[in-house]
Parts: sequence; C-alpha cells; structure tokens
Amino acid sequence: MLTNTGASLARHIVRQRSALPNIYVKSNLSGEYTQKSYSSTSSSFSGYGFALSEEQKEFQMLARKFAEEVIIPAAPHHDKTGEYPTEIIKQAWSLGLVNTHIPQQYGGLGLGVLDGAIISEELSFGCSGIQTAIEANGLAEAPVILAGNEAQKKKYLGRMTEEPLMAAYGVTEPGAGSDVAGLATRAVKKGDSWVINGQKMWITNGGKANWYFVLAKTDPEAAAGKAFTGFIVDANTPGLTPGRKEINMGQRASDTRGITFEDVVVPDENRLGDVGQGFKIAMGAFDTTRPLVAAAATGLGKRALEEATKYSLERKTMGHAIIKHQAVAFMLADMAMGVEASRLLVHKSSWLRDRGEKNTYLASMAKAMASEMANRAAADCVQIFRRKWIQH
Repeated sequence: MLTNTGASLARHIVRQRSALPNIYVKSNLSGEYTQKSYSSTSSSFSGYGFALSEEQKEFQMLARKFAEEVIIPAAPHHDKTGEYPTEIIKQAWSLGLVNTHIPQQYGGLGLGVLDGAIISEELSFGCSGIQTAIEANGLAEAPVILAGNEAQKKKYLGRMTEEPLMAAYGVTEPGAGSDVAGLATRAVKKGDSWVINGQKMWITNGGKANWYFVLAKTDPEAAAGKAFTGFIVDANTPGLTPGRKEINMGQRASDTRGITFEDVVVPDENRLGDVGQGFKIAMGAFDTTRPLVAAAATGLGKRALEEATKYSLERKTMGHAIIKHQAVAFMLADMAMGVEASRLLVHKSSWLRDRGEKNTYLASMAKAMASEMANRAAADCVQIFRRKWIQH
C-alpha cells in the first residue's frame, strides 16, 4: 500500500546517486558554457545502453504501483464524468511523482528527462488523461528551468514543491498550434510592465493552474525567431479569464480550456529571458517535453496491448482462443512492435537531452511515432474487443 512516506522514498532514491564529474555544456540561448552535474540516471559515460539503473527501476516500480493501486481503479469515474483528479494528483505529488524535473536547489528531485519518461509511461498506462494533467506541470515549468533567473525559479518553481499546485503552458491559440509563428496574442511594454491581450486555446490545466507560461508577440515586424517573448503570468491577475472546460473526445480527466487575456498587466520582472527570445525558449522546452509526451503515448499503447492480449486469451471462437487466429495475432504483433520501437525512440531522445546534446530531431520523431502508434493500438484493441463492446 502506498503512503505519504513516498516523498521520502523518492528523495532517498535520489540521494543514492553516485557522484559524477561536472560537464561544461553550451547554452543554446546565451552561447556561454555553464557547469552541469549529471546524475547516474541521466548520463552514461561508458556508451549507450538499454538497461535501467537501479534508481530508475525503483522510480519505475513506484510509478507502476501507484498506477495499479490508485489510478486504474479511479480512472473510469474520471473518464465518464470529466471530474478533475485533484486527490489523485495530491497523492502523486506526495510520492514525488509530480514536478520531477525541478532542480534540487528549489526543492525538487532534479530528475533527468529519461527518468521522467520512465515515470510518465507508467502513469499513462493507468490513465493517459490523469497523466496528462500531471505532466502539464512539467511542460509549464520547462521554460522557467531553461531560461528563468534565480528569483523567478525560487518564486515559481519553489512554490510547486511546497504544496500540490498546478501550472499551465499557454502557447496554442484558436488559429495557431504547431505553427507557433502564427500566434496573435500581443504584449506591449508600458513603463515597467507589459500589457497582454489575446486568446489561448486548448490549454491543459487551464482552469486549475496557479500560474501560466505565456508566449506573446512583442515585435510584429520581426521574424518569428525574434518576434516573441515569454512571460510568467499569475492566474489571479486581473483580466485573465479561463473559459469553459472543453469536453474532450478522450482524456476527459484533463482540464482543457481557452484562456482570454484582456489588458492583463504583467511586471517586467516576470519576463522570461530577453525580449524576443520567447520562440527559442518555447522550442527549447519542447526538446524536454516532447519525449515525455511520447512516453505517455507509449504507456497508452502498452495498456491497449495488455488488455487486448488478456481478452484474446480468454475469448474463444471455433474451439480456440482468438489469439490463435492470425488476424488477431497479427494485430497484437503490430501493437507490440510499435510499443517497443516507440519506447526506444523515447529513451534515446531523452538520453541525448540529459547529456546536453541536441535532440530536436529524435524528440520530434518520438512524439510523432508514439502518438500514431497509440492511436493504432487503441483502434486495434477496440477491434479485438468488438464483441464485448457490442454486448455492453
């Protein structure tokens, strides 16, 4: 049985890390070299390997046990009702399964991207909607970890480790998503503050966030690489209004909303990085978060494979379990190949990021492949279960 001593367990796991040398890594934003310490989980100096470290195995088992005992029993209720899984998230937070990438100096565990991917896959196996709500914190925090100054990190990352708060990443708009260059939300400098006007859409944790990372256009004449600036915006700022909760086709436990900004005044001290660096910051954050989204998709695919396999061993037609029929066996084989291949892309792209190497190419591949695989696996799972769905 899981208890609130899990947070202590998580910290105990981290303290077991062996001391490794510091490496100097060149920042993509400043061009300067900074010293970075790598944990035993986030770097291998003997070459690429496929075995998890003992620490990673412990985190994997902690997340797997939490998914089995807490998430899976409650998932149907949250998926049917759309109720936000507040109590589940609080339990996950107490166990150290939320905000895993926040550095230790701000109260976090300071885990690497690969560590987080291992955890995300297990949580998503339980329910991808609940996992999405949890991981949205990491998406919002990534720009602050990447480009925030010391005061911003202490204030906004620190508070996330003091109590189970949520945060949100405000980039997507009604007319622009992956095409970040098409964003229309504007921020205009007035004295020592910025005034933001515009609308964001499909923002995960939109109605639950304590604060938002917001990308806004500050120079409409500049090219995309210099046109945007990132801001940290407190949820209680006047003029910031969350819209209605969207009824998602799936992942209904996740809180998805539009956010309207009407003359929202943000102090310049909440600006992330230099003016015009917002696009680079947002893209840099994606190098961390895309592998984690892909890991969640892998977990969903793995769940579909497991449930379909169990049922195909139970269900009989013409005197045999349906797994004996090639049509079913081939679907299961395709699902298994997709899960394994997706996981490999997730782990390699995460491993590169943890080493301070450029991973944009593989991170994008991982997200694209794993998400497509998850959709196919879910569809094939429905086909294998089709008689049961008709009966119910």
